[in-house]
Amino acid sequence: MKFGVVVFPGSNCDADCYHVVQTVLGHEVDYIWHQQASLTGYDALIIPGGFSYGDYLRTGAIARFSPIMPAVIDFANQGGLVLGICNGFQILLEAGLLPGAMLKNRSLKFICDKVNLKVKRNDTAFTNQLRVNEVITLPIAHGEGNYFCDEETLTALRDENRILFTYCNASGNEGVEYNPNGSVANIAGIVNRQGNVLGMMPHPERCSEKILGGMDGYSIFASILQSFQEAGR
Repeated sequence: MKFGVVVFPGSNCDADCYHVVQTVLGHEVDYIWHQQASLTGYDALIIPGGFSYGDYLRTGAIARFSPIMPAVIDFANQGGLVLGICNGFQILLEAGLLPGAMLKNRSLKFICDKVNLKVKRNDTAFTNQLRVNEVITLPIAHGEGNYFCDEETLTALRDENRILFTYCNASGNEGVEYNPNGSVANIAGIVNRQGNVLGMMPHPERCSEKILGGMDGYSIFASILQSFQEAGR
């Protein structure tokens, strides 16, 4: 399986994602500079975290117009697997591959911490190695992670079972007190209707090796591999 890690000016989690794919998973991976216009030969894309274009205007708003993005959109529309992490999630929202928008954190402060997440589904390309209602712990590091959408969109996300992760406590209880940024419905990660595009604010690539203090993020990457193998590609 061959991964591509898309790099924008200001990306700073690209090396982490590259390391997880190459060293931890043992699969082929390339950096893809934002000025590239073709994605031929890739099986999955990772849009990493960071501060693309300095987060000017809105997070992800300028990156959405990079030369690579039409190819990313086409790749996703063709069924390719796309994982957007933190700033990557913000870019996917701006590009229209996922619904909603990001606001500044409720506290108006940058948050660097660990959070508990409840797994809502395990029948997707990103969660098949997890259990429904399992609680995992991942790092967060963002200033604009307050996911927002209107009531119609939220109803659709719920009805179509497209919410993959929610913020919770260690026992799996959800509530505003366990929500670090104010995201509507405690949302930490969502997928598109086809289930091949995931946007999430927490960082699984920072929690995929025991030496980093946890392996919960590894299951998300392992799920991608399992999905690819089951598809017989």
